[in-house]
Formats: sequence, structure tokens, C-alpha cells
Amino acid sequence: MKLSIILPIYFEDRSASATIWEMVRRVAAVPLHKEIFLVDDGSDVDITAILEGLDVPGLRHLRHDLHRGRGAAIQTGLSAMTGDVVVIQDADLAYDPQDLPRLLAPIVASQTQVVYGVRNFASQGWTLRLGNRLMASVTQLLYGVRLRDMATGVKMMTRRVAQGLRLESQRLEVEAELTAKILRQGYTILEVPLHTSARPDRGWDRASLTPALQGLPTLWALIRYRFWRPLPSPGAELQVVQSETTQSD
Repeated sequence: MKLSIILPIYFEDRSASATIWEMVRRVAAVPLHKEIFLVDDGSDVDITAILEGLDVPGLRHLRHDLHRGRGAAIQTGLSAMTGDVVVIQDADLAYDPQDLPRLLAPIVASQTQVVYGVRNFASQGWTLRLGNRLMASVTQLLYGVRLRDMATGVKMMTRRVAQGLRLESQRLEVEAELTAKILRQGYTILEVPLHTSARPDRGWDRASLTPALQGLPTLWALIRYRFWRPLPSPGAELQVVQSETTQSD
């Protein structure tokens, strides 16, 4: 089984170069059949120069000429993936890529088609903990599902699930859109604890965003996509046609 790893990045200064280099090295060391997409959303630094000296089989560097947003970067990665399973992971050192085999195991065992990694919030600030609880409550109210970490930076799903998403969000609210559309398609999200650490740097520069600017679009996306309808599968369409034909006969 082949895993496609999407690492969306956006950096405004070269101080993050060590983070990028180390994160790619750590992901490459994971003992899985994989491909890695480093999706650069118009960073102000030369990512190609940072990656010099890294010999990583299966690594592809995809770049947007202009900064379009995290959602746009994820869409670019999903359109290029060729794996059976895809994981969208924050490209910083807060997450340990060695957790990926544990997240993949339930999918390989056909226990689920979607796995979310759950962060340890004990070391996080109170605003992050409060925001996570609020979004968890809203998700439960709207979708009837209680998730411990809806906004996690590690989301894994089968190719079939990913192909049905038809993502629209360009920016950070894509995290809510992903969750909403997964649930609206009828899939169960299995949550697996992650080994996380304090963020030394971010794989996505959100320093200039206040909790309100992050939270309000996320809240609106949860509400908006509650009424989203997934496309029927080809098999379902065939069954409807056959049923109608039988009745007319």
C-alpha cells in the first residue's frame, strides 16, 4: 500500500529553513512505501535552495507562484497524489512522522477509511484548548460526532475518500471543510493519539492571525458544509437507473 504525504508550507522568512530541511528528512526516514509532496504556497524564501543536499526518493516540490492559502496548497497536493492512502500533515517539528505507521494500521486492516491524529493539549496554551473545545462542541451539535481534535494537523484517509471531497476553501478554514465533507459522506473518523511537542516553528505562518480570524472562518465552514451533498457513487447511480427501468417495465 502506497502512502502519499502532503506537507503544505508557507514561510515569510528564511529562519524556517532548518525546520523544512529537518522535517523532510524525518518524513523520508519513515519505513513506508510512500511519496512526499512539499507544497510551497508562494513562500518568500527559496525552498529549492533549502532542499539542496537532500537525496529523498519520491520527493516532489510543488510551488505556487503567489500565496493562495493553505486550502489551495492542500488541493494542489491532492491533485498530484498517486497513493492508495493520503495524509495531510503540518510541515513543522511539532509532529513526529514516526506516528504515521500507527495511523495507517487501522486503514490497512480495513477498520476505517479515515484516521485523525490527536494532539496532546496539556502543553498548549489556554486559547488553543478553549478553541478546540468550542469547535468540538459545534461539530457534535451539527454532525452528531464528538471529535477530540477536529483541527489536527495530521489527517489521513483513503484515496476514495479524498476523491469525493471536492474542496473549495482556499485558506485555513479548509480544516473544517475536510471534516465536514468526510462526515457528510458518511465515513467514521478514527482518532489515534500523537506524539507531539511544542512548536519550534510553524510549517504554516499563522503568527499574524488572531484566534478570531482563525476561528470565525472555521465556524462558518462547519455551518456552511453541514448542508453539502456528496456526489453519488457510480454504483449508486447504476442502482437507481436499474430500479427505475424495472418499475417502468
